Amino acid sequence: MKLIEKTGVIASVLLVSGMLINGMPEKKAAKKTEVKKEFRFPDRIDFAGELTPLNISDVRERFDKELLINANLDATTRLIIKRANRVFPVMEPILKKNGVPDDFKYLAVIESGLVNVVSPAGARGYWQFMPDTGKERGLEINDVVDERYHLEKSTEAACKYLLDAKAKFGSWTLAAASYNGGFGGVNKQITFQGVNNYYDLLLTEETSRYVFRILALKEIMQNPALYNFDLMQEELYPVIPVRKVEVTASIPDLATFAKEQGINYKVLKIHNPWLRDRKLDVAAGKKYVIEIPTKGY
Repeated sequence: MKLIEKTGVIASVLLVSGMLINGMPEKKAAKKTEVKKEFRFPDRIDFAGELTPLNISDVRERFDKELLINANLDATTRLIIKRANRVFPVMEPILKKNGVPDDFKYLAVIESGLVNVVSPAGARGYWQFMPDTGKERGLEINDVVDERYHLEKSTEAACKYLLDAKAKFGSWTLAAASYNGGFGGVNKQITFQGVNNYYDLLLTEETSRYVFRILALKEIMQNPALYNFDLMQEELYPVIPVRKVEVTASIPDLATFAKEQGINYKVLKIHNPWLRDRKLDVAAGKKYVIEIPTKGY
């Protein structure tokens, strides 16, 4: 409101008093504005130590696109960062043990968002294995047990695939691309186009975006504050301690088993999503390991 100029202090005081009497607030609270940091485009980015040629115009633009998209998917990216605090400590030592670069944990990020999801095509789990591919890499998949939902075992299976792909294509970047485009699909284009560098190949839209999505999530998750993801440590999802129970005999009722272990059926399934039925059939000589949380419930 603009006040008409008056001579003297008394007129101003009366005017203000009148506003107070009529119920108007003496002072409006200042509106809090959130100041966003300026968007950052990195000078250098690599995948598994293989440099991304940002000097090539289309490469730079494709990376910029995925970086902008994921930096502005606020809720989705925040959830991924929170989940990574729980999931990455499981994945990282398995990747390292198998000689697979640590950057491949970001492949799991774009495949599943670090949750056990099901694709329209039927791929499942953190690493999104199709049934045949999962079985080829040593996973047990049936109506009672589906190890695509087993974080440790599916990570081991992913390592086997990636090591084979690296041996075939000669680079980790192409190995990552083949995880999406398949051995045959990527190899066909290499043969036809006469180039063997991911950044030189013209691939399907999904596969041509694939590595750039990995790179974008890597950049954001390694430098979250630079992209306005200022999460406190207490906001991240914690690792829940568990004890491991070896099972060598069939369990006819998992709900009863859960109660015997001091938890309920829901919690049992949260920590052992690879158990796909209400029972567990254990063949002679077979052994399963079930995780029972010791805190958090």
